[in-house]
Amino acid sequence: QRVLINISGLRFETQLGTLNQFPDTLLGDPDKRIRYFDPLRNEYFFDRNRPSFDGILYFYQSGGKLRRPVNVSIDVFADEIRFYQLGEEAMERFREDEGFIKEEEKPLPRNEFQRQVWLIFEYPESSSSARAIAIVSVLVILISIITFCLETLPEFRDEREMPVPLPPQGGGLNGTAGDSPPMQPPSSLADPFFIIETTCVIWFTFELLVRFFACPSKPEFSRNIMNIIDIVAIIPYFITLGTELAHEQQQPGAGSSNGGGGQQQAMSLAILRVIRLVRVFRIFKLSRHSKGLQILGQTLKASMRELGLLIFFLFIGVILFSSAVYFAEADDPESHFSSIPDAFWWAVVTMTTVGYGDMRPVTVGGKIVGSLCAIAGVLTIALPVPVIVSNFNYFYHRETDHEEQGILKDEHSSTQGSTAGADVKRRPSKNSLNKSVVHLENSEEFNSGTGSLEKANIK
Repeated sequence: QRVLINISGLRFETQLGTLNQFPDTLLGDPDKRIRYFDPLRNEYFFDRNRPSFDGILYFYQSGGKLRRPVNVSIDVFADEIRFYQLGEEAMERFREDEGFIKEEEKPLPRNEFQRQVWLIFEYPESSSSARAIAIVSVLVILISIITFCLETLPEFRDEREMPVPLPPQGGGLNGTAGDSPPMQPPSSLADPFFIIETTCVIWFTFELLVRFFACPSKPEFSRNIMNIIDIVAIIPYFITLGTELAHEQQQPGAGSSNGGGGQQQAMSLAILRVIRLVRVFRIFKLSRHSKGLQILGQTLKASMRELGLLIFFLFIGVILFSSAVYFAEADDPESHFSSIPDAFWWAVVTMTTVGYGDMRPVTVGGKIVGSLCAIAGVLTIALPVPVIVSNFNYFYHRETDHEEQGILKDEHSSTQGSTAGADVKRRPSKNSLNKSVVHLENSEEFNSGTGSLEKANIK
């Protein structure tokens, strides 16, 4: 039994059993395709993209294989797949054939309350409250970073980090014991920057603990790089707080030993500066709420091989040109290169085309080596850059296509919901038409009529 399908004026003819292989699709379900039947022409009419139907009909003829026609774009063919309701499995296979990476399923907690809390704190696009939490988190991160930068200004810097002159060796009767109490700086616990930092860390700690107790898997949460960054970002505060409290407890007996105490204070201050430097990693917390930073991270992760080749090429160039410039400048008394390791800095700066000018060749041979070093550096850096740029374009377009598909899916689901009500209203009036169509499809007169109609159209 043959069926005639009209796609915007282009007629296709196939077997009824071919369409019935997939009863859940639009063409395979008689109740769904009856809406598009034209009883006057004895055909199904679809006002859709004509070239795309070659691939749609091949899906039925091949038993489930999808092949996109070469003259049809990906987004147009994807819309046709959704319209003909070929199913999510067919859509996933089509995306894999086109080179799209399958999105990993996001696990959710089984408990309803934990699931709601996890969605609010982990997925800002899930609801308006989650979006508000994300905005507050971004503002707190920005305030913390601005505070970290402002507190290094000279007018705001901690007095204990200023260079303090040593007390005189021979103080006589009026020694340092009487002068030490006034030299003690005020406590940092009352500093406005410390109060702002405390407020920010309270929010960071609260957010981390809530996400930890609401997460679906504690081991996966602990191995996530973003969560490790969150932990590293708040650790310096608690170390600084412990140091401040210990310093205040030791203040009453601070005047007993000046020499050893000063060296110990300088050492602890240096360690404290290194610990405070770790706070700068809070800027990476923005990548949780920024698609651009996530795309950049995925690009760097996918381009590790190219970056490794770049570093390897630079390493070879640095060794070669630093050795060449050292021997070219060895006989000149005004040479800036005292050894080959000393010339490493010059080779790196020259190959990256920075050129500080603090070290430069003065002889003719050295200048020739410097010119070759600069040209080799430009060529070396330019080689892996196109691959990295192509990876960035791939991840960028994949992200934008994913967002567009999400919008189209929401619109498609809303339109399906609106048409479902209309179908319920139309269903009683279509029962008689459905019976007549089935009768026509099963009769031999219908087949002969469609055959004669096809011959007339061909003529």
